Amino acid sequence: MGIPWDDIVVIQHAKNTNEPTVVTVNCPDKAGLGCDLCRIILEFGLRITRADISTDGRWCYIVFWVIPHPASLTIDWESLKTRLLSPCPSCLFSYNFNQSTNPSPPPIYLLKVWIIDQKGLLHDINEILCNLQLTIQRVKVMPTPDGRALDLFFITDEMELFHTKKRRDDVCEHLKNALGEMCISSELQLAGPEYGHLQGFSSLPPAYSEELFGPELLDKVSLHPLSQDMTTLKKPTVTVDNTLSPVHTLLQIQCVDQKGLCYDIMRISKDSDIKVAYGRFTSSVKGFQNIDLFVQQKDGEKILDPERQKTLCSSLKEEMLHPLRVIIVNRGPDIELLVANPVELSGKGRPRVFYDVTLALKALGVFIFSAEVVRHSTQERQWEVYRFLLDESREFPLNSSKARSQIVDKVRRTLMGW
Repeated sequence: MGIPWDDIVVIQHAKNTNEPTVVTVNCPDKAGLGCDLCRIILEFGLRITRADISTDGRWCYIVFWVIPHPASLTIDWESLKTRLLSPCPSCLFSYNFNQSTNPSPPPIYLLKVWIIDQKGLLHDINEILCNLQLTIQRVKVMPTPDGRALDLFFITDEMELFHTKKRRDDVCEHLKNALGEMCISSELQLAGPEYGHLQGFSSLPPAYSEELFGPELLDKVSLHPLSQDMTTLKKPTVTVDNTLSPVHTLLQIQCVDQKGLCYDIMRISKDSDIKVAYGRFTSSVKGFQNIDLFVQQKDGEKILDPERQKTLCSSLKEEMLHPLRVIIVNRGPDIELLVANPVELSGKGRPRVFYDVTLALKALGVFIFSAEVVRHSTQERQWEVYRFLLDESREFPLNSSKARSQIVDKVRRTLMGW
């Protein structure tokens, strides 16, 4: 009736360092499985260069070609395999497709870290937590006048072992060993009412909100990141074809290749109740990707309604052109960096955003005075907003438009994997 667990996820390692690793998932199908798998791959710092998706609505067969990004990243492949198994429906009873697709969310824990503050240390902590398979849900960084800082990380354990004292102690011990004398103390406990307080929605000033989420953003064209002989980024195109298949709608997509592209497209499909029956993400050619998706509505019918087609195409184009929003604003006398990304309907934000932003700021030598992650609601959707107060320094003055543009450009390119 089923297949052995070892055969559900198979990882075939590349023979050469410049070749991708092939990850194959073969299991019963469920709604949103492709999105969940892409999300986990992105959490591990892997970039999907190609993908083939096939399902008959009951059983699916998915192949990902992945590479570490950056190439120097060390991947725990056994942990990745274990994590990829978690969203797959049970294969012990392969014809039972009615199991819940909405498991209870993991408990939130509060990690308090007292540190001697310095440039780049926030990213270093973030990297340690990522390597320990901990997911940051919220952050609050509070510096003190004496050069120290209290960092509050609200986290979940993807290994689901926080109920054991050993796992909690190991996390604190690992932080202490990795940070050395920079770490004054650390404490990990189940989050209390303080998490509910920080979980509320932000009150962004209307001008900030309009700049981050306004519709005019879609009319802006960004610089092409990969080809020096092109001055602008080709806008993505989405073509709808209902003539090639009697039961499926074909979506043909052309867009610039970027980190998380497969996840973004599968997330939109999941949130729009669109089922991907067959899909192919080709290898990047001159920085561009061609994607073919044979899809159906939730009821198993083609997408024939013109308004439905228009809405889906608009959502895909928006997310491929601006999957993340990055701006710098004046917050009184201070300079604030704002980074926003859409939240899945399941309530999950995009993986590794905090990691990438702190990495970019560390590379530039920009000091983060304080940071927090909040939720913001617009009429269309919910967003996760990362707010960073940046500190002025001689090495990187922030009062010039050139410096601010440099920060926005560096952060955006790091987030997009360019």
